[in-house]
Amino acid sequence: MSIRVACRHITHYRFDRPINLSPHVLRLRPAPHSRTPIRAYAMRIAPDTHFINWQQDPFGNYLARLVFNEKTRELRIEVEVVADMTVINPFDFFVEESAEKIPFTYDAQLHKELAPYFEITDSGPLLSAWLEKVDRSPTTTVDFLVNLNQMVHEAVNYSVRMEPGVQTCEETLQRAVGSCRDSGWLLVQILRHLGLAARFVSGYLIQLTADEKSLDGPSGPEADFTDLHAWAEVYIPGAGWVGLDPTSGLFAGEGHIPLACTPHYSSAAPVTGAMDKCEVTFAFENSVKRIHEDPRVTKPYSDEQWARIDALGEQVDANLASGDVRLTMGGEPTFVSIDDMEGAEWNTKADGPHKRDLANKLVRRLRESFSSGGLLHFGQGKWYPGEQLPRWAYGCFWRKDGIPVWKNPELLANIAENYEITHEHAERFAGELARRLGVDPQWVVPGYEDVFYYLWKEGTLPNNVDPLKVDLKDPLERQYLAKLLEKGLGTPTGYALPLQWDDKSGSWYSGPWEFRRGQMFLIPGGSTMGLRLPLESLPWEAPEKREAGAEHDQFGVLPVLEDAHGEVAKRYSKVEKPVTAHPEVHEQPPADESRGHTLVKIPHTALCIEARDGRLHVFMAPLKKLEHYLDLIATIEATAAELSMPVVIEGYEPPRDYRLER
Repeated sequence: MSIRVACRHITHYRFDRPINLSPHVLRLRPAPHSRTPIRAYAMRIAPDTHFINWQQDPFGNYLARLVFNEKTRELRIEVEVVADMTVINPFDFFVEESAEKIPFTYDAQLHKELAPYFEITDSGPLLSAWLEKVDRSPTTTVDFLVNLNQMVHEAVNYSVRMEPGVQTCEETLQRAVGSCRDSGWLLVQILRHLGLAARFVSGYLIQLTADEKSLDGPSGPEADFTDLHAWAEVYIPGAGWVGLDPTSGLFAGEGHIPLACTPHYSSAAPVTGAMDKCEVTFAFENSVKRIHEDPRVTKPYSDEQWARIDALGEQVDANLASGDVRLTMGGEPTFVSIDDMEGAEWNTKADGPHKRDLANKLVRRLRESFSSGGLLHFGQGKWYPGEQLPRWAYGCFWRKDGIPVWKNPELLANIAENYEITHEHAERFAGELARRLGVDPQWVVPGYEDVFYYLWKEGTLPNNVDPLKVDLKDPLERQYLAKLLEKGLGTPTGYALPLQWDDKSGSWYSGPWEFRRGQMFLIPGGSTMGLRLPLESLPWEAPEKREAGAEHDQFGVLPVLEDAHGEVAKRYSKVEKPVTAHPEVHEQPPADESRGHTLVKIPHTALCIEARDGRLHVFMAPLKKLEHYLDLIATIEATAAELSMPVVIEGYEPPRDYRLER
């Protein structure tokens, strides 16, 4: 929610005769550090016959230096500022640990840089007596500043004082009344007497009337208001400069727009300069106008606005319907646990056993509701900055024509159960799956954890740490290392079947994956095997020759999908015949001599079978056509049925295709 306002400030001097004006310095441009967003700024000067030079003073404030070449009967300065009055929390800052409580000491280098802001220029018996009343016992710095600001507010009554200059602290305390610049300078000196760096601030104050009147307190101004104002800022390590307004007793917010922040008030005057002796008539004007308002709870859309919004929505719906445009919406189901409302997995952690269990139950219920023949897919979700691992995503995919993608739901393993599956089961499944795909099982390659890496990693642990004893407070990498060492690094993590579709033969093909070290060692990490394949270690092949066929044109008419389960059954009946030729002859087409040596056509994608947590996980290879993905899924289900091994489907999702719902 934001309100954009235009603040207009006019300062006008009229002289009784033509006079000379000395160079003038104007401090009427919002300072670079203004927390209130400044959208536009303009300044107009009369007379027009002047020169202007923009610069910054030693403290970073903007200055406009004016030089007048001719005599004039007037000096008119008009400033307009467009600002976003977005609500600012004045306590939105952190404090360095060393400065969290009063009293504290500034770092020596910082104290040197802040030297001008420690200078004490005002003192006296009244100020000394007032300082004696300040409670200096150790307390939170923020609380101390709040109380101190309130004390000054209560000690000095506000009055509009047109006389130039600033009262001394003694004069302000004696009279117990003063303008904003008087109470602001008093607070600056009090802060310095207390050992805190402080500066004087001149700026604009914008106050907007509230949409709703307060029921139990002041409601603020009756109308929108702006004027020149003055307050103080104190430097707190970690927080920086913090604004305190003793006139209101509040911290500075979005309505406080600084123009000049200086060690002494004399350097913050909005206008300084000299002129010939004359009679002067002085006038000023301050006004603020709202030029944009976002709808908000206290001031929502009007009936007329709602009518226009509703009409626009109806028009959009009509346009979408006429163009046969269909929209889908996805969302991340967020559960609120009734049993463990304070648990980390329901508040800060991306994952957790209870959360996964509920998500698993939900996706299975959704499968039953939308399609009894849907495929459950467990894949990688979003990976947010700062999180060690990516989140997970559960999906359900089914065909629009009603033909099942996955027939038997009992063969979709429940991720909450342990089926006591081992790597031996994974190896058997991989061999059987290869035969059903019509490729030689000899190309199934086991994947091992990199023994040398993890032996080195174990050697880096402290002597008094047992890597086999998992401490949940330790990093994820140590937990994973302990798990691997307990299982044994010589046990295969899983099995990869190099696999790709050959458009020319209309069948799957495989080939040998050979590595310099003899075995396939996975990239170290705790992710599933399919995300850690050492693909860069495979023999080089031109990227254009690795492509797994062209993608479908999603805007064209696609053919009707066949029943993949029936096609798989036909293929397997042929594969089962004893007159099996050597598949490797088919799988190794003529050599490529383009690089000066023989290169075997080898798939650069693979399907992975992995036993994990007592379940069989099948990591799908990337495919470009839905027909091939459905064929592979049907083959996996047939294999799972033959071996009575429920599987978890993960890895790559089905290709985008309008014939498939998700």
